[in-house]
Amino acid sequence: MAQRIAILGAGTGGTVMANRLRRRFAPDEASITIVDRDDSHLYQPGLLFVPFGLATPDGIVRPRHAQLIDGIDHVQGEIDRVDVEAQDVTLADGTRIGYDVLVVATGAVLLPEETDGLTGPGWKENVFTFYDLEGASALGGALPAFEKGRLVVAVVDQPIKCPVAPLEFAFLADWYFRRNGRRDRIDISYVTPLDAAFTKPVAADALGGLLETKGIELVTEFNTGEVDGRGGRLVSYDEREVGFDLLVVVPVHGGAPYVGRSPGLGDELDFVPADLGTLQSKVKPNVFVVGDAAGLPVSKAGSVAHFEAEVCADNVVRHLTGEPLEDAYDGHANCFVETGHGKALLIDFNLETEPLPGRYPGRFGPLPLLAESRLNHLGKLAFERMYWHALLPGRSIPGITPTLDLAGKRIPAPTTTPTTTPTEEAG
Repeated sequence: MAQRIAILGAGTGGTVMANRLRRRFAPDEASITIVDRDDSHLYQPGLLFVPFGLATPDGIVRPRHAQLIDGIDHVQGEIDRVDVEAQDVTLADGTRIGYDVLVVATGAVLLPEETDGLTGPGWKENVFTFYDLEGASALGGALPAFEKGRLVVAVVDQPIKCPVAPLEFAFLADWYFRRNGRRDRIDISYVTPLDAAFTKPVAADALGGLLETKGIELVTEFNTGEVDGRGGRLVSYDEREVGFDLLVVVPVHGGAPYVGRSPGLGDELDFVPADLGTLQSKVKPNVFVVGDAAGLPVSKAGSVAHFEAEVCADNVVRHLTGEPLEDAYDGHANCFVETGHGKALLIDFNLETEPLPGRYPGRFGPLPLLAESRLNHLGKLAFERMYWHALLPGRSIPGITPTLDLAGKRIPAPTTTPTTTPTEEAG
């Protein structure tokens, strides 16, 4: 009897998982069912470009079913809950889908209503987000009309999808207003709850330096408690204020709502706790999780979903064939950071290793790490084609591995502190 694999979510992680597993199992060995509420696959990195007229909404959306290879059953419907004991998924219309292995890949959702005032007066008038298609499109109408004043890019809380994207927006705003001759009349501020521009210190220094060079104010340790759209104020929990004329905000994120309705499946934020190395969930051995849905201490980024899906697909095969799982994922992430003026910066890191300078991929790679370059910008643009035609279909990409490769990176020599004897110290 064929094993039943159910995948919840047909975004990046779920689609890669489905395609890789279909290539591994014949139809009589395993049935693969993937569930999502709609048939619109959004290329999320493209949202950054829409407000600046560098991409169109129609150009970054394709049918989900068209990204799935033959032999995968695509079910369109809202997920109501998962019963991990009965091993089935119930949809909102009452349909039940049984499984032998479940993969949770439903990503993260925006929760703007969790911040006081954010969706009140001013929402989609002088307060926007570019983290969904509707918001990015609306911003595309607001930016050309913004002639002067203070533009604030604010992250409400962590974790968020694509942690570098708000910084990229600030950099592109600087470029956009310089190109249009308005930059001298527009102040730009970047507001974050972190104590620096980014979570990793080395990258934080580089990105913070770029903000300073471009004349973008950095406001750190600002925990937004309220948005006053009518008064043009961000108010923190400690009663600090940042004024704005135009606010671009990244709202609080959480897991998919059905996770909270599924006893034992998720944590307090509705993300699914899992083992980092294997991507096996902590609720049941036959439940796995990939991408933004995972409650893991790694970036919620597209590259992470891709790397996790490669490891997770192998481990689902191992689980179904009775082999030990491989502890194979190390938190590897890489990101192109668009910095404006036709340049981008590339970072490549994992949980243990900071972003380092060097070349990518490997010592003879064409792309410089932790440095702005035209090639990195072109690499970011070229990635969209790779996404649709190589990554989503589940093909392995030469030179790109799920675990961090240190080849080509300049690793700093360890610093040592000279030791002295008590006598020497006293002397």
